[in-house]
Amino acid sequence: MRSGLISEGMGQENGAISASVPDVSVVVPVRDEVESLPHLLEAIASTLSDNQINYEIICVDDGSTDGSAEFLKQQAQIRTDLKAVILRRNYGQTAAMSAGFNYAVGKAIVTLDADLQNDPADIPMLLAKLDDGYDLVSGWRQKRQDGAVNRLLPSKIANWLIRRTTSVYIHDYGCSLKAYRAELVADMNLYGELHRFLPALAYIEGARITEMPVRHHARKFGRSKYGISRTFRVLMDLLTILFMKKFLTRPMHVFGLLGLSSMAVGVGIGIYLTFVKLAMGEMIGNRPLLILAVLLLVTGVQLFCFGLLAELLMRTYHESQGRPIYRVREVIENKNTRT
Repeated sequence: MRSGLISEGMGQENGAISASVPDVSVVVPVRDEVESLPHLLEAIASTLSDNQINYEIICVDDGSTDGSAEFLKQQAQIRTDLKAVILRRNYGQTAAMSAGFNYAVGKAIVTLDADLQNDPADIPMLLAKLDDGYDLVSGWRQKRQDGAVNRLLPSKIANWLIRRTTSVYIHDYGCSLKAYRAELVADMNLYGELHRFLPALAYIEGARITEMPVRHHARKFGRSKYGISRTFRVLMDLLTILFMKKFLTRPMHVFGLLGLSSMAVGVGIGIYLTFVKLAMGEMIGNRPLLILAVLLLVTGVQLFCFGLLAELLMRTYHESQGRPIYRVREVIENKNTRT
């Protein structure tokens, strides 16, 4: 098959990429997967070549210590379809994916894990779905081959929380097998561990998103790098996404509202204590309410100032990069000259 994203230009033979710009860049973050890599590279090359898709593979080694980096260097010297990006140390999967996006030149970008649990045979199906007008197609591992306690349970909880918080109803945020239009990826900046929230980040950019069931295999080599300990990090990143979704271009709306509310309650308590002191003649110096009123006033001023600083930072962020606060999907105009 040949996707509509795939040009009618030269295809590939024997895993060799043509001189033209590749239609698909397959980005693979790698950490300690030297046993899986030979099988993965062969599976990707075989699938895309059989479907006459002009492709490149970008493997980003994220501080491997098992020989993965050396294997990728060796393969990149003899393969024309492979680009090996070796990071200086372990930065995390988000940084590795960001590096892969930066080096990708394809019209579409596909990401998947290096552990062979994602099936490269599903890539053409995801690319075909992009042709239906979507900007991001996310894989959905309906039949996951992972441990129930350390992987499935935390994943189900995290997915439920993310769906409820972001209003982006994807069943499986953690599935690395995803297909993107290149122009969408160019608009997204990744920091921290936000790779889990790429559909939510894409939604903020105005992307059209869907998901498709994909195959999932049991791990054949090595061991998983994930576990229940990542739940706390997911919750912290979720708060970041929530703020970006609602208040990225108007931070004063949240800080200012909280600040004014805090000051209003503090002033209200202060007025009450003043009445108690002047009208009733009671002592208020030893009342906890007095401390609370002062604390609320100070906190309110600080929150309001945070809002002003956040507004300045937001304007600097957008204006220094020439980054607009909107995204244009397309422009339609009549090219005919007016008479």
